[in-house]
Formats: sequence, structure tokens, C-alpha cells
Amino acid sequence: MSAERWVLEPEVAGELGDNTVLNTSVHPPVVSHFHHRFEGWLGDGLLTVFPCFLVSSALAKALEEARLVGFSLDEVEVSTSLEFQELYPGRTLPEFRWLKITGKNREADFRLTQDFRLEVSSRALEVLKKFNIAHAEIESG
Repeated sequence: MSAERWVLEPEVAGELGDNTVLNTSVHPPVVSHFHHRFEGWLGDGLLTVFPCFLVSSALAKALEEARLVGFSLDEVEVSTSLEFQELYPGRTLPEFRWLKITGKNREADFRLTQDFRLEVSSRALEVLKKFNIAHAEIESG
């Protein structure tokens, strides 16, 4: 396994929705229910809205099949803003999953850096790139 690491800043396609439940007494806030409200979407399979990440269900399946470690998947509530509906009339979003980052060390394929950015292994990056992350900023970690 390659020791090279990559820091990703994924596309931001919206904001935390009104139904998000989070504890803001800690940093980063701890989210117990994630509601993502899309404001726009450029089509990437990996998205972020601090402090959460979400992936298309197709990408989620590929991450599991690749046996990558350092994450778990959960349900995410998804909605669209009026702006989104005006920008993309009739557009249907794919299904998304909440990508929870659980990796604590550099051996994990996914972990957060000290400043809470997403760090991934080269193996994880290879899988992510198959699912359109064209709007993510990627730098060597």
C-alpha cells in the first residue's frame, strides 16, 4: 500500500439543512442527524458541508467493495432549496450516503487532518476519482 497521502477539499453543493441535529459545544460540532440541503450541484460524487461529508450511493458501494478503512456510512436526509429547483427544474438527485470519517492514524484510508480537512490514501483517491471529483481541490498530504 502506498504511503502517499492526499488532502481533499470536496465540492460544497449546499448547507446544513434545518433538520440537522448538532452539538456545537465542541469543535468540530458533533452531528447526530445530518440534513443536507442542496443549493446547487456540479455533479461530484463526494461533497462536503462542514463538519460532514456525503457520497453518492454508487460511490459508497465502491468504497465498501474496495475494502477501504477509516469510514462508516449512514443515512443522510437530502432536500433542495428553491434556488436549486429554479436552477435545475425537474432535476432528480442520485441517492446519497453520509460518509463518517473514523480513521485516527495514517494507516487508515480516510482520516481528518488537525484542521479537519479530509485526508485519504492513494488507494482511496483512485476509487474516488472513478466517481467524478472534478470540483475537489486535491493536494499532497
